[in-house]
Amino acid sequence: MLISAFVLGVLGSFHCIGMCGPIAFMLPVDRTNSIRKITQITVYHIGRLLAYSLIGLVFGLIGRSLFIFGFQQQLSIIIGVLMIGFILIPQHKLNQYSISKPIYKLISKIKSALGSALKRKSPDTFLTIGFLNGFLPCGLVYMAIFGAISEGNALYGSLYMTLFGLGTIPLMTTAIYASHFLKGAARQKIQNAIPVFVVIIGILFILRGLGLGIPYVSPTPVQELVTNGINCH
Repeated sequence: MLISAFVLGVLGSFHCIGMCGPIAFMLPVDRTNSIRKITQITVYHIGRLLAYSLIGLVFGLIGRSLFIFGFQQQLSIIIGVLMIGFILIPQHKLNQYSISKPIYKLISKIKSALGSALKRKSPDTFLTIGFLNGFLPCGLVYMAIFGAISEGNALYGSLYMTLFGLGTIPLMTTAIYASHFLKGAARQKIQNAIPVFVVIIGILFILRGLGLGIPYVSPTPVQELVTNGINCH
């Protein structure tokens, strides 16, 4: 399932351009020095990855807690259903129950801090912008968070979100260098493919939770394997 995080990041970055693209376009990079510009963009991405890995760590711990209480299989099914639900339910219906509303004040502070950071050109500016950028609400980030929770492990949860972030880097970098490249029918086709891919991931999570004994796709739960081993003796 970790591979799905990277692919989700690659495909989802076409959606992210709409959300984070303006920030990428406004980065105060040095356009007179190519090496310095590349360094600044790299530091910006490192900031984003740090934010994503921290988010994954926190939600991975939540998943770990549920795993300890024996809810791992049910959690995987619930997450799969939620992923599919986010795609199938009309967007205007989801907006009525936006999960960002309870933390609206926090999001406002993040945006204000981003605005201030974009006006500075100190060495830590790009790390700060990237880090704050990682905490902005985004539907694709929510999908990745679901995946991090399902890992049931803080380390793997952090890795899941980091891989998601890595998947977004190529297109986000392209947005900084050549925004015109992102226009056209090809972009629209990939955007149309994102919901299909998310539904596929959701189905895989459901299958994993069902524990049908299918190698790699729906493995038998560990507890059941242990029980069967005991019965054999």
